[in-house]
Formats: sequence, structure tokens, C-alpha cells
Amino acid sequence: MRRWLIPDVSLAAAAVTLLYGLALFDGPRKLFRDSDTGWHIRTGERILATGSLPRSDPYSFTKAGEPWFAWEWGADVAMGAAHRHAGLGGITLLYLAAIAFCTWLWFRLTWAVDGDFLLACAMASPFLSTTNMHWLARPHVFSWIFLLTWLIVLERAPERFRPSHAVAVAAGATLWANVHASFFLMPVLACMYLLRRPSWYGAATLAAAAGTFLNPYGAGLHRHVAAYLANAELLQRIGEFQTFNFHAEGSWQILLTVMLAAMGGTLALVQGRVHHFLLLFGFLALGLRSARALPVLALLLPLANSAIRQWLASSPRAAQAIRYSGNLRRLELGFRGWAWVPIGLALAYVILQAPAVRTRIGFPPDQFPVAATARLDALVPAGARILAPDKFGGYMIYAFNGRRRVFFDGRSDLYGLDFMKRYIELVQVRPGWRVELARWSPTHALLPVQYSLASALAEAGWGELYRDSTAVLLGAPREDETRR
Repeated sequence: MRRWLIPDVSLAAAAVTLLYGLALFDGPRKLFRDSDTGWHIRTGERILATGSLPRSDPYSFTKAGEPWFAWEWGADVAMGAAHRHAGLGGITLLYLAAIAFCTWLWFRLTWAVDGDFLLACAMASPFLSTTNMHWLARPHVFSWIFLLTWLIVLERAPERFRPSHAVAVAAGATLWANVHASFFLMPVLACMYLLRRPSWYGAATLAAAAGTFLNPYGAGLHRHVAAYLANAELLQRIGEFQTFNFHAEGSWQILLTVMLAAMGGTLALVQGRVHHFLLLFGFLALGLRSARALPVLALLLPLANSAIRQWLASSPRAAQAIRYSGNLRRLELGFRGWAWVPIGLALAYVILQAPAVRTRIGFPPDQFPVAATARLDALVPAGARILAPDKFGGYMIYAFNGRRRVFFDGRSDLYGLDFMKRYIELVQVRPGWRVELARWSPTHALLPVQYSLASALAEAGWGELYRDSTAVLLGAPREDETRR
């Protein structure tokens, strides 16, 4: 009974994560602060409705009909199904549950690498504070689950590699490849562990690599992802790939994550655990270069925990504290608390149905044109070419379910570098912006009120049709007005 009713620390931490995401973090609103969620949901619903993957762009008038890789279609289907069943509340529950599951896996990885109980409890704060910078209703959260699960498997790998292992590894790689573009990490991580036991990890590397080719695009997916990630000039123009601002408010917890990873990686190298050193310092370098890698670095803190624990155990003064911590870990070994999992999820669902919470679920109206799109059908004729930035574009795909074509959205791999350069010239009103405007001949513009382009269009004779504190809707001047 205690195994079922008394939760261990990993399940308790997962429950705290779920409640924190619901309340203090304001997950019903903040999970939707990235507009890419919009087109992911609608793509998933489209796949469920048609039973096939989109092969060309169905959403924009600037890239209409061009080849498109829906490389995260598995996650899209999960999001589409959740949205069909419970709307944006279903999406909220799906991602908060996935994030809580990541916390549970994070502790399980800590035990797999022989990490310290008290250190794990202390590191949980920077772990959550660093990962929540990327707590978004987007497919990368599922990739965190794959990453942690695979690391646990690698740490607990048996002596012999059996045929059943090959099937399981290949199946996991296939699932990862159809959910998120980070699938290449699976064979890469296995390769890093070759120094421990070449026979098992060598076979696992081959099985994982083979499994990634079982996707609707075959090897074309690998070429597409590689070309995208190798396009440094394009990535320089995407916000989430830029360096994190360590001067931002509350960034000390993220800086602590970086310091712990550096300390743990150094100690791992001294202790002869080269694979842990490569993982920690590899993602540390990526994290200093791109903010997107910092949450992944936080996921690897159990490796730093293990190295720091071994270092402290060698000190006579710290050894007693390590033994005490080990006793606490042994005390909770008989606990699991599985009975609370369905209860916790059901409670979260009930909370999301409460009127005070339900009214907050969705895209923040101070960041997206929620009110403007509600008025758009009355103000703008069907088939209009609406100029809007990428952040608005993703939301518009969701709001109109693809019924209105957008100018631009977050699928940067589809739009490409040349389009991105021209787009930046236009929205920043750089020399030649009128040429770029004429290139696409938009009939209307839906822009953030603070955009310089909104003022420039108004000066050029575009009429204001709607305005609120977030967005302004403008209509292009008629030809006779332009000639005058």
C-alpha cells in the first residue's frame, strides 16, 4: 500500500511542477506565448481529418504550393487530438503533464547515474527555472522526454546487446524522428557512450541511426534538418537561436545552471567519465551560443550531480553529509505513489475547467491580435492579402483554421534566408522597403502598434480600419487615390 499511496521525491517533484505550471507560472496563458503553437494545432487537425501529411504549404500566400516538411507531424497529431477533445485547455493539460513527466524522469536519471539525494533537491530549482524559459506548447517538450529516457537507458544498459534491444532502440528512434527534429541526438548520444562498453553502445548507435530513417520523408528529412541547422546566416535572424541575455531579471538561476554544468563536467573528466564530460561541455558550449540549448543543459544536471557527489565523497568533512543523504535515498526506495498520478491529472483537468482559469487559457491578448482577428471578417473581404509579422501569422493560422492565407509565420525552414532578409527590410522600413511592399502587393496590413512600418504605411496613405492596444489594421489606398 505504501508503494501505491506514498509518493517518492521524484513523483512529489512532478506534482509540484504540475501545480506550479498551473498556478504560479500561469501555464494556461504562458504556454501559448509562441505563435507556432497555432499552426502545429491546425496541422495536427488537418492530418487527422485527411489521414495524410501535407506535402506543400497550405497556409501562406507568399509560399503557397511550395514543398513543406511537416517534420514534427507526430507531435502535431497529439496536439490536434487534444485540441479536438478539449480545446486549448486540452493542449494546456497535455503540455503541463509532459513537463511534469520530464521532472520525474530528471530525478530517475539522477538515480541512474548514482546522484546524490540532497544535491538533486537543491538542483531542482535551477533545473525548473532554466527549463521554464522554454515551457511552450510546442513539440520540443516531447524531445526532452525522449532525451531523458534515452540517457536512462544508456546508463542502465545490460552487458549484452540482444535482438530485442535492437528492435526497441530502433522503435524509439523512429518515434523520435516523427515527433521532433532533434532525433539525430539519439545515435550521437549512444556514440558518446562507446568508451564504456563498445559492443552494446556500438550496436545501439547503429540501431538508433537506422530507426531515424523510418519516417514519411526517408533520408530527405535528414538532409532537410542538416541544411537548416547548417544555415548559420538564417539562424542568426531567429530569436530563439540567439545568445541568452544573462543581464535579464531572474537570470541568476540560469547562470547557476551553467556554473553547475561546468563544475560537473570538469570533475567528470578528472574522474574518467569522458562521456559525461562531452555531454555537459558540449551543451554548455551550445547554451552559451544559443538560448535554445540552455534548457537541455538543465536536463543534464544529474550528470553534474553524480560527479560532484563523487568528489564530495572523497572529502572526510563532506563524507558524513553524503552518507546521510544516501540514507534518505534508501528510505524512500519503497515509495512510489502511483495512485496519485490519475488523481493529479484529474485534479488538473478540473482546475482547467474552472471559469476563472478557463477564461485565461489561450494566446495572450497583449501579444497577439486576439481582438483584431475577431473583427477581421467584418472588416476585410475573403481572399485579402494581409501583411502581418511572423508572430501574428502563426496565431492567424490558428484563429482562421487556415481559411485566410498569411504573409509569414514561424516556419523559417520553409520561408528561407532570402525571404527573411526581404522581410526584415520591409518591417524595419529600411531603404528599399517600398520595393518589397510592391513585390507582394498586400491589400491590408495587421501589425503591432509599435511597429515603424505601421506609421510608414499610414504616411503612405493606408487607411486605419481598426486599432487596439496590441494591433492596428490598415487598408491599402485605392488606385485612384494612389494616382492623385
